Amino acid sequence: MKTPEQIALEKQRERITKRFHKACADYGLIADGDHILIGLSGGKDSLLLTELLGRRAQIYKPRFTVTALHVRVKERDYHTDLSYLETFCQEAKVPLIVRDVEIGENHQSPITNHQSSNPCFLCSWYRRKTLFNVAQELGCNKIAFGHHRDDVAQTLLMNLFFQGAFATMPPILQMDKMPLQLIRPLCLIDEADIVEYAAMRGYEKQTKLCPFEHVSSREKVKELLEHIKTLNPETIDSMYGAMTNIKKEYLPKQ
Repeated sequence: MKTPEQIALEKQRERITKRFHKACADYGLIADGDHILIGLSGGKDSLLLTELLGRRAQIYKPRFTVTALHVRVKERDYHTDLSYLETFCQEAKVPLIVRDVEIGENHQSPITNHQSSNPCFLCSWYRRKTLFNVAQELGCNKIAFGHHRDDVAQTLLMNLFFQGAFATMPPILQMDKMPLQLIRPLCLIDEADIVEYAAMRGYEKQTKLCPFEHVSSREKVKELLEHIKTLNPETIDSMYGAMTNIKKEYLPKQ
């Protein structure tokens, strides 16, 4: 007989998996013959992404291959227990690759002086560069990120406030200069559901968190969005609706 905890876990897993499958179907995120590289940071979102894609890859159709990549940046002192990631990926039946990256003083990148002084931008740039390089080495045609529904809403606000653009992270994006697509299979899953599921599953937290985690612009926008949700719990639903319901007569004249 199942315990109440087991029943609650199965219900939450079913809820999350349903949203994952809906995103994959609605946006055409997975196709036969795909080789998908997962950006596995070790946080709850990328762990869930690895679990879901690993389980989905065991289903007969569509047939696709999945590999996880964990990138460690030498100059950034935050990381996940590597032995835990290895065990996690083995259980998910997902091969794991680990790459160490060193930024150094004489880095070669199209980064401006302003961006170079931003530790979050620099770290993110090198992690993504490594993802793209490994994807091409392995012959992957897609890279999967663990961005959830709240991330999409936060990015919309950041672009609106700081870039003057009504734009966010799309569920699927074709890269211009390489035969790669970026996909976000968790884009319809609420962060609160992921937090609850991670606790139920006993996901191990990162050994050291990013020292800039709570001082970034994204963190401030996240706090703002959480405040707005106290005024209207359906805020993110409204934002998702707005992204697909822009009336041309309300756009500024050219």
